[in-house]
Parts: sequence; structure tokens; C-alpha cells
Amino acid sequence: MPGSTDIDPGRLGEQVESLPAIEQLRQVADRVPSYLVGGVVRDLLLGREVADLDVAIEDGVEALSVLPGFSLEREGLFLTGRLEQGNVKVDVAQTRAESYPAPGALPEVRPASITEDLARRDFTINAMALPLSEDGELLDPHGGLGDLRAGVLRVLHDGSFLDDPTRALRAARYAARFGFELEPETERLLRDADVSTVSEDRIDNELRRIAAEDDPAAALRLIAEWGVMPSLDPQAADRVGEVTRLASAPPWSEWVDRRLAVMLAIVRPLPQIRELAAATPERPSEAVRLAAAWDPAQLLVARALGAEWLDPYAAEWRQVGLEITGADLLAEGIPEGPAIGRGLEAALSGKLDGEVSGRDEELRIALAAARGEIPE
Repeated sequence: MPGSTDIDPGRLGEQVESLPAIEQLRQVADRVPSYLVGGVVRDLLLGREVADLDVAIEDGVEALSVLPGFSLEREGLFLTGRLEQGNVKVDVAQTRAESYPAPGALPEVRPASITEDLARRDFTINAMALPLSEDGELLDPHGGLGDLRAGVLRVLHDGSFLDDPTRALRAARYAARFGFELEPETERLLRDADVSTVSEDRIDNELRRIAAEDDPAAALRLIAEWGVMPSLDPQAADRVGEVTRLASAPPWSEWVDRRLAVMLAIVRPLPQIRELAAATPERPSEAVRLAAAWDPAQLLVARALGAEWLDPYAAEWRQVGLEITGADLLAEGIPEGPAIGRGLEAALSGKLDGEVSGRDEELRIALAAARGEIPE
């Protein structure tokens, strides 16, 4: 999505009134000075569906503890909160300022005004706020509205990527999602970002957010192009693109955790997954034996690497079951132990391969295998 001159901040009040959480937002605003902040304001201006509702308040969140459905949480030294009623969730945090003791370190925070709170954010398009008071006007101290209209990502200060290098990964996510370009000075600063100064957990958190995007491969291609994450596998974007394509339609869309599969595809696949992808089972029963022990997300990565035989496994073979159970073999005199499993496995293999049909044939094959009458 490029920038748009059609963005009208005058419609924000009307858009807020149409939010499904308007009653909850009013309850917060009735008690403390409150603002919609960050992504929710950006998305309202862009006319996009609002996924997350973030509210900043210039007071302690304890003032909201009397609201039904409100729970206090803790973020470092700060209390935050969440208001939940039905399917509606509103995240609440006290306005704060940040300082970074070292490059890539977690910030030190202190209570602050909404103006200082906006100044700590990553990009101008995320540094706007809308007061929830009646007739509140857009707060835009850093020119985010103009950058939204121009379709550019701009950091708020020269030390932004030095303070928090994961903002470079965030820039790729936003640029890919909205089709925005980096403002030239922001691009120069970004290329000096050193993601290695932050913890693996923080990098993984950003990658998980990328994995949840509609087109995570686009963000990964930007990361590779910008060179901000040298550890990223050069083939990750292509793998992720194929995983995303496969996960969008049956049989995989009905079965697999897409975000987990994308995360697995970002890293270099395990040698065992590559071996699975290279396998060429000749019969459905062989395919089931190869695939049954793997998680669906791992199987999808193997499929993205070329294992086309996993499509019928996902669609059909994995769901094939027997009409008989171990109890039927016990009733026929087969003792408890490995023979029961051997018999059931033989019957299932026969059914998968089209050699067995119906309960009587299943029982006949299972009994023969359990008694050792069928060679293993």
C-alpha cells in the first residue's frame, strides 16, 4: 500500500465511535486522561482493520482496577493492564520516557507525558496519538501524518537504530506490509544497525511478528537486501514464500500452524527434515511411516523443499484408520505385547496400499501378522 493523500484525520472521531471496543474505551477515558496510540491510530488513518487496541494513560493504571474485566500486569517496574470483555481486548500502559544505557540494551523507563511517550517510539507513523476525550484532536509532533501520506518510514532521531537495532527488523515488516519506502536518512542509519547486539529472544520476537504477516517473505527479502541480519539464511525468503503459499490452501490450511511453519522455514531446516524432503516413498504405507512422527509444521517445511508426496499424506493418508482395535486381537487369543502392534500395523499398511478392505480382511491380516504368518 503506497502513501495516500486521501487520509483524513477529521474522520478519526467517527472511526473511533465505530470501534467494537468503544464502550470499554469510554470507561477508561472517564477515569484517567487517555489516548489511542501507535498502530491503532496509524491503521485508522489508513482505513485498515484495527487488530490491536493500545491505550496510553497519563496516570497510574490502578485507577482502572474497578472496571469489570480489567487486570493489572507488570512490565519491568511499570504496572500495565488489560481490559477484557467478551472478545474485546484493550491493552493499557502508563505514558513513559525511555533511555538506553548501552546499544541494544533494554531501556530504562520513567513516567512521562504523552509528548515524551510519543518521542520514544520507533517510526513517525507510529508516533501519533488521539485523545479519547470528547473532540480530541490528533497529536502528531513528529510528522507521522505527512509520512503516511507520502508512504515513507522515518525514524524519530539519529540514534534510533543504535538504541534498538530490532527496529531494523520492524522497518522491514512495516515496509513489506504497507509497501512503504525508507526515508533516505533513515535508510542510511538503518544500514549501520547491528542486530547482533540484542538478545536472541528479542530477535525471535520480531521474527515471530514477521511470521504472522500476510507476506512474511517480502519482509525477509528486505532484511536480506539491507544486510542488517547477516545470520539470516539467504534461502529463507524463498522457503517462507513457498510455505506461505502452501499454507493458504487445502490440505495444509486445514491442518498446519502457519506461523510455526514460517518460523521453522526462516532458520536452516534440520538435516532430518531435508532427508525427509528428499525421500521418495513408493507406497502410501511407506509415506505414513516416514511422516507420522513429525509435527505438521515440520512436514510443511519438507513439502516446501520439494516433498510433493506429503500433499496426499496431509489430505488423506494421515486420516486413514482401522475398523478393528487391539481388543479384537485379544479376543482372538493374541496375547498383550508387541504382537498386537505388529498386527494392527500390518492391517493399516494393507488398507493404505489398497490391499485390504473391510473389517473382516483387516482382522485376517492383523491376526496373520500377529502370529508371525506374514514375514516382516
